[in-house]
Amino acid sequence: MNPALAQLRDIHLPPPVSWWPPAPGWWLLAAILLLTTFALFVWQRRRRGNRWRRLALQELAKLRSRLESHQAQTQPLVSELSMLLRRGALSCYPREEVAALHGERWLAFLDRTLGGSPSFQSGDGRLLATAPYLREENIDEGSLSALFDLAERWLKKLPSGVPR
Repeated sequence: MNPALAQLRDIHLPPPVSWWPPAPGWWLLAAILLLTTFALFVWQRRRRGNRWRRLALQELAKLRSRLESHQAQTQPLVSELSMLLRRGALSCYPREEVAALHGERWLAFLDRTLGGSPSFQSGDGRLLATAPYLREENIDEGSLSALFDLAERWLKKLPSGVPR
């Protein structure tokens, strides 16, 4: 045997790779997962908080289809629309502020929460207060359609979040 080979030492393996600290790619993946989880949480909470709005808009669409297909008399439709608006208001504002409102004060509240011009007090929204006292044939379909558009705009403008 060669004496130079006798002086060789055995092969030394490098130390095992440590699991900490992770490589930059793992940090990036963790950050992406955290941001995605947070975004999904916020999206779900917002969606759940606005569920009442989606249901109210669906009910408004049903009322509008009944109006357009002439399946119902207009006075009950206006009454149902007023109840729908009241339920929407009760979902977003304190009961003490909304529950007792009627007539001019109810229309003023709707205008105040809609913002802009007095569409309910002096515009097509006035039909909410006057329709119960009008004869069926005296209710203009154009005004009624404008009232439904106004109600839809009001429902969409209500504050977001979990209803009270």
